[in-house]
Amino acid sequence: MTLVSIITPSYNQAAYLEQTILSVLNQDYAPIEYIVVDGASKDASVEIIKKYADRLAYWVSEKDGGQAEAINKGFARATGEIIAWLNSDDYYLEGAVSAAVKIFEANPDVVLVYGNMLAVDEHGKTFNTLTYKQLTLEDLLCFQIIGQPAVFMRRSALQKTNGLDATFHFLLDHFLWIQLAQHGKILHANQTWAAARYHAEAKNRAKAAEFGREAFRILDSVMQDKKLAPVLATVIRRARASAHRVDARYLLDGGQPTAALSAWMCALFIHPPTALARMNLFVSAILNLFGLGKLRSMILQIREARHKA
Repeated sequence: MTLVSIITPSYNQAAYLEQTILSVLNQDYAPIEYIVVDGASKDASVEIIKKYADRLAYWVSEKDGGQAEAINKGFARATGEIIAWLNSDDYYLEGAVSAAVKIFEANPDVVLVYGNMLAVDEHGKTFNTLTYKQLTLEDLLCFQIIGQPAVFMRRSALQKTNGLDATFHFLLDHFLWIQLAQHGKILHANQTWAAARYHAEAKNRAKAAEFGREAFRILDSVMQDKKLAPVLATVIRRARASAHRVDARYLLDGGQPTAALSAWMCALFIHPPTALARMNLFVSAILNLFGLGKLRSMILQIREARHKA
């Protein structure tokens, strides 16, 4: 059977880490090579890791340079044909790994597979279901974001990249997807495979402004890439507007509606269809500015209820 390597970077997430680990160990698929790279956590994370040490292929707890370095350490250790990483506050749903393996086996030209994803709060309560669509390299260059916990990669393609760029801390996953998409097809599976946890300490809220900055850095890097630059040139206005739209989305998540509205207006000026495709960002920013942010939460809850029905 195809060996799957899964890496969990860990740092001071003891409240969620055990659920993450069990979501991997309790998958209905074997063999799984599970690697946990802890960055010298000061909470109870190491005790939790030790509890399952006999079921891990490898684990370590030592200071590192951050999430990217920890994951790259795991990549270097991984021997599976298929590789994924699962952050220590996220978790897989049942059957995720076996479903991904089946798709890779049926599609030898595919280098990356991604499913849909739940958004859950600190208590594990689902407040949204993120359903994606089939994307192209051009779409990735235009910041069509996919849920990292629901992504699996082919190791042979990953080895053609430099892994995660350690100078990125927020869109490091998206930058890697762009690199991988140069080497084969990416494929969406209309199945829900994972849950991403949104909580006060999560990067999307705590340091929202950084996401937009990294989006523009990605564009700058791609422009310097001889293979990717010609592809970007075909969608450059859309890509630039999309970077502003990403900025608006995360600024809104970070509680900065005024800045979010400004970023959305920039996207509208550069490429109107890109901004208008996410009118919800404009509406949400306006609602928050007038103190009606709770209405947005109610809308999300109604949407989730309809999805379940």
